[in-house]
Amino acid sequence: MTRKIFPLLWGLLTMLTYTSCEEDNSYAHLREKEEQQISSFISRGATILDPSTQTLLLKVDPIHVITEQEFEDNGQKTDVSKNEYVKFDNGLYMQIVREGIGEKLQHNETTDVLIRFVEFNISTDTIQCSNRVLAYETKEDVMSVTNTYGTIDGTFISGLMASLYGTIVPTGWLYPLHFIKLGRQDSDDEIAKVRIIVPSTIGQQNQKSNIYPCFYELTYQRGR
Repeated sequence: MTRKIFPLLWGLLTMLTYTSCEEDNSYAHLREKEEQQISSFISRGATILDPSTQTLLLKVDPIHVITEQEFEDNGQKTDVSKNEYVKFDNGLYMQIVREGIGEKLQHNETTDVLIRFVEFNISTDTIQCSNRVLAYETKEDVMSVTNTYGTIDGTFISGLMASLYGTIVPTGWLYPLHFIKLGRQDSDDEIAKVRIIVPSTIGQQNQKSNIYPCFYELTYQRGR
């Protein structure tokens, strides 16, 4: 009996190991493809149109990537005239178009943040969703964010992102809060605005499941 069981168990373990290796290779291949898509996007940029009206929403020129050290040496700023984006260790590329008004999110602070955004799927060269198009122009996305000793977490309270991808705010959306200010549009000064490239590892749920990168333009405004 033992002689019969042992080969059976060995065969099962071999099959499971082969399946696991196959899955790992598949994931590694998809991640490599994603990195290639990001590199291509950085080189060529994109022209992003409103899918319903075909009017221009924004244009992304070829990107100049700087290191975190260069970013720090520049006072945590990116030169928009040179189309600079800083690349972080977590894979995020970020351009601070406007630092914004008000104050940064403080330690142990929880607040609501109103978001306007364009989500562009880099792998398909198409807008995936946006609350800046005509159908959603009166509906901002709202998220609640908390800074716990430098770790920022967030939950979508309402809006398009919550309805499509669930309530967990992707890390890629939260990371810029370390560098921008949160204020209200109560004067001629403008609220914070960033452009980011988000890999699947720190993206929304659909990105994580299907392994593709997204580009976002986002504005952040403190809730009332």
